[in-house]
Amino acid sequence: MTTVVTLEIGSTITKANAFELAGGRFHHAGQGFAATSVAQGDVGVGVDAALAELRASSAAEVDGGEVFVNSSAAGGLRMSVHGLTQGMTARAAREAALGAGAIVALTTVGPIDSYDIEELREVRPNIILLAGGVDHGEKRTVLRNARALAQARLRAPVVYAGNTAVRRQVQEIFAAVDEKVMLTDNVFPDVDVLRIEPVRELIHEVFNEHIVQAPGMSRLAALSRHGILPTPGAVLLATEIFANTVGDALVMDVGGATTDVHSVTDGSPEWVSHSIDPEPRAKRTVEGDLGVYVNAHNVADMSADPQAGVSMEFLAAMPSNEREASVTRWLTARAVEAGIRRHAGGVVDLFTPTGKTQIVRGKDLTAVRWIVGTGGALTKIDGGAGILARIRLGAGTRLLPPPEARILIDRHYRFSALGTIAQSYPDEVAATFAEWVESYDDAEGA
Repeated sequence: MTTVVTLEIGSTITKANAFELAGGRFHHAGQGFAATSVAQGDVGVGVDAALAELRASSAAEVDGGEVFVNSSAAGGLRMSVHGLTQGMTARAAREAALGAGAIVALTTVGPIDSYDIEELREVRPNIILLAGGVDHGEKRTVLRNARALAQARLRAPVVYAGNTAVRRQVQEIFAAVDEKVMLTDNVFPDVDVLRIEPVRELIHEVFNEHIVQAPGMSRLAALSRHGILPTPGAVLLATEIFANTVGDALVMDVGGATTDVHSVTDGSPEWVSHSIDPEPRAKRTVEGDLGVYVNAHNVADMSADPQAGVSMEFLAAMPSNEREASVTRWLTARAVEAGIRRHAGGVVDLFTPTGKTQIVRGKDLTAVRWIVGTGGALTKIDGGAGILARIRLGAGTRLLPPPEARILIDRHYRFSALGTIAQSYPDEVAATFAEWVESYDDAEGA
């Protein structure tokens, strides 16, 4: 029997999980939580506390286990994205950045000007993603943008994922000013073609370099031979394996500051022929204004529904009584409703010389078979399944999951941990998800 330990260092909570690998599946052996200790100058303090709680709750030999680490501490990985057109290269680059677990702080389209550079200095991205042009297509704008970024000397590594015909010129532009540039495949090599995976892999490499700058993180990096995975990247990887194992899936992750939505689906045949823009099979969106604690008042203000007696004076980061839980439950419902409608595509009427036709813009979720709720708000507060049930509306103005989609609550908060382990054990994680589904108990989770 093999013991595996996962460490997740979040912005507020640090989580430790132990799993035992037996019979080709991972069996949960224990869990520990502690406050993340960035403010104390060493994230290791929180990790040690979480591990101490894990040891107390687990009979597994925790200290001898193989270690995997994911993190969104140190504010996550801030990125800027620069493309040639909004509907093509800029969107493709943004999809790649979000899929890798980054926070996209700035997106520009077309030639970069002095105002864009000024914004970049304010945003201070950890990595810059430069795209533009299909392969052997337009060259002038992407070369102009490369020069603008190089001359700005932003001291952030640049990933070039644009027209491959000018890769050597881009490399020479940055080398001339001693700025780091990394080359990868074009994210939009041809019309209606997305190539996101190579960019995601390279961003993960840069994340590992960046994340060890968080106080105490270098010690944790030394504990694992697998590198540190961005937490959102771990969730998306878990979603991909889950969907490939049991059917198309949507994962809602509601947190204190953001609501992350992950989907893995190609959509329904009925709507595929109406789509005018390519969408990745695996898609992630981050709603930075939808959180149930840090952004709670923003969620409340944008809601058109009355709060039905819910008082924000009982808002709490970790609810400890029913009054506090009712506030979080109400905010979670509003965040889920807003987040899914932003993530999902829609049906639009288009008038042509031959008459009206319908087109699809964005992600079609009508083929989703499973809706998974994860994150503290949906897993630790009663009523998560009921909240997710309200988004099963099928095709309408928005292409939402169908009424027959089944709901699974990640009750023990293991989804991101299994996504992290999947870097090395994809088949075993797939078998674990299959077992979850076999024991599916009508909306109350695994």
